[in-house]
Amino acid sequence: MRYLWKIVWGMMLVLAVACSRTPPQSGGGGGSRGYIAGTVPQLGDNKPHEWRNGHPYNHQVHGIDMSRWQGDVDWARVRAAGISFAFIKATEGGDHSDPSFQRYWREAAAARIPRGAYHYFYFCRTGAEQANWFIRHVPREVGSLPPVLDLEWTHSKTCPRRPPPAEVKREASRFLDIVGRHYGQRPIVYTTVDFYRDNDLGDLRAEFWLRSVADHPRETYPGQRWAFWQYTGTGSVPGIKGDVDLNAFAGTSADWARWLSIRLTR
Repeated sequence: MRYLWKIVWGMMLVLAVACSRTPPQSGGGGGSRGYIAGTVPQLGDNKPHEWRNGHPYNHQVHGIDMSRWQGDVDWARVRAAGISFAFIKATEGGDHSDPSFQRYWREAAAARIPRGAYHYFYFCRTGAEQANWFIRHVPREVGSLPPVLDLEWTHSKTCPRRPPPAEVKREASRFLDIVGRHYGQRPIVYTTVDFYRDNDLGDLRAEFWLRSVADHPRETYPGQRWAFWQYTGTGSVPGIKGDVDLNAFAGTSADWARWLSIRLTR
């Protein structure tokens, strides 16, 4: 069994790194200022932004995050376009699951794209309740990316609460602890500029995935280290109809391989 596990683990790493090294081609938008020619995969932006303080296309490893609204996906084309990872919405609050999650989860794996699941946090249930809800819906599979906790202000009529920072971080930490123990990997925290500032999230013990669609994260989250950068919500990717969120990994392809060797579920 130990020998078989090593074979599976090695194959996952080889496939993930190979995916991140898809030959770069010309991007379909995003503004031309400040990026290095030849580093752009087959990705574009339906509402291009003029990047001035660091272009996302300078990063070698790109991925998507998605939910039911992406509809039917041609995962083979997505992978061929240079997408190296996918974060898929699984649950939100304590009583909702995304109806497309299980299908996307299987299809992404079949296309050999490393994928992880994310949970959209609501402030009307405890962190423990939401952690257990997530665990009920997301399988613990070898080779999966770490879980993700999505922390942002909700616009729900059923849960308009905006608790104080101490409560936010207490309940978020409870979720991170429970989910981290179950999957053997502490979740990544996704957040937005306003939520990060309102709740002083810099002292939360987590690896960060930061949304910043108007400037580089070093400008919008000064001093904050991050692993992933969501740089647009209007991206275009072959194999996906309509807009999709695009993200960059902080390091090189070699850094990505090292990160996977540490952070994939075992």
